[in-house]
Order: sequence, then structure tokens, then C-alpha cells
Amino acid sequence: MILESVPNFSEGRRREVCDALSAAAAARGARVLGLSLDPNHNRSVLTLVGAADVLGEAAFAAAKKAVELIDLTRHTGEHPRMGAIDVLPFIPLKGVTLEDAVALSRAVGRRIGDELGVPVYLYESAATRPDRKNLAEIRKPQFEGLRDLIGKDPDRVPDFGPSRIHPTAGCVAVGARMPLIAYNVDLKSEDLALAKKIAKRIRERDGGLPGIKALGLFLADRGRAQVSINVCDYTRTGLLDVFRAVEAAAAESGVAVHSSEVVGLVPEAALPPDALRVLRLEGFTDALILDRHL
Repeated sequence: MILESVPNFSEGRRREVCDALSAAAAARGARVLGLSLDPNHNRSVLTLVGAADVLGEAAFAAAKKAVELIDLTRHTGEHPRMGAIDVLPFIPLKGVTLEDAVALSRAVGRRIGDELGVPVYLYESAATRPDRKNLAEIRKPQFEGLRDLIGKDPDRVPDFGPSRIHPTAGCVAVGARMPLIAYNVDLKSEDLALAKKIAKRIRERDGGLPGIKALGLFLADRGRAQVSINVCDYTRTGLLDVFRAVEAAAAESGVAVHSSEVVGLVPEAALPPDALRVLRLEGFTDALILDRHL
């Protein structure tokens, strides 16, 4: 009986902090499959697996450490964020159901709210309200906006924790979902407006590809615009379909794709044949294939 958790933290530049988050989770018995840092997004992604009781303790320990070490009043980065531990999903992998993941997410969310004093919003399959299923809608005002809304706007009353934002750790979205692939496509261009235009074109909510969420970013250290994508169900829209859609939209503006990357782990079934070449994957190794670790 195995579940996965993929907490996202608002820190991707201080390696020692990210290592401390990983160590906190490992000390509680979870198996750490990966730790990915992105200095442009100033964000890190930790991949954990384990049985429900172990994983719940590990995720809470990592959340506690994030509250201790990350100060959002000093945080800058390209990726939207609202919390030190920004999002905490639980995913069923083997011998468990999505309902089991929902139960675990709610139990851990309650602990974060009660013991750490961080407002918790349940999202995706754990959501208690239809308007909170979509993470992007919860996070849209970001830390600075939510700082003024929580405690004043009745629509912003959290599911767990105080009705006031934590002064340095913000708030967190905790939920349950099926496996998601974080996938980025870099353009041979600095045109942020083009990246945003492509993101809008391909994402499902604007009439694009099924199960796709996307936004456009500019990565200063790479000198490139990026389409940052969540592939929410690779059986509906695969990585190659996403890559080709971005490539085609960019080509209409006379721009080529530079490369793409997977953030965190990916199910082997989600990779097309000859994935390194056809997706122009950078930094990808077999160690990023989830199946190899189970």
C-alpha cells in the first residue's frame, strides 16, 4: 500500500534549506525519491513515497521545517506562491484509492492548521467547496493579496487553521489527486508575452488541451521565456501532444522551441518512444522515472 506526496516549497536557491526539508521528511521514515530546485521559480519539489501513516508524518515534518526556515516576506521568484510550503498533494500509487489519499490529506491539513498556525485550503479531490478544486484559483491573489483577504473576505475562510495568514509562512493548499506531471517548455526567445499567449492557447480552461494547466514565465538566468505546464492526466493529453502544441504555436510567431524538462518524477507510461530526442529533454535520466523506484 503505497502513496506519493509531492510538496512544493517556496525556496529554490538555498540548497541547505531544501536539504533540511528533505532530511525532515526522511527522518520520519518516508522514502525520498527526488528533490528538484529551480532558482528562477525560487521553488523546490520534494517527492516522497510511503505507507499512509509514515507519509503523513513525513509531510507534516517537512511542512513544520518549511515554516521555520522560509520567510515569504523575503521571497521573490517567477512562480506564483502563497505559502512557505505552497502546495501539498497526496497521490495513490499502489493498493490504495483516491479516497484514501483524500482522508490522509485532510488529516495532515488539520494538523498543519492546528499545530503550525498556517491556514489550510483543501483542493482537488479533497476540496470541500467546488470553487476550491482548482489550485490556481485559490492561489491567484498570492501571499501579498491573501495577507489582506484572509480574515476579512468570507470566501477566504480556510478549511483548517486560523482565519489570518501566517506572517512569514503564508497559507497552504493541501489535497489529493491522481499523478500529475510538471513539465516545462523553453522557447528560443525572451518574449514573455508570447509564452503567456501560448500558455493560454494550450490550457484546458481557455479551450485548449484536456487536463492541461499552463502559464508563461521569463527565466532571467537562462535568458528565455518558458511555458510552464501541469499535465494533469497524461492518458488524456500526453507529453508529446503538449510539446507539439507549444512548438506549433511558437512557430506561428517565428520562434522555435529550445528544450523541455520534467520537474520531479514521471510515470514511464507517460514518456513517448525516443523521449529524449522528440521532447528535447534536458537534465533527464532514468532516475526520474517513477516506476524504477517502486
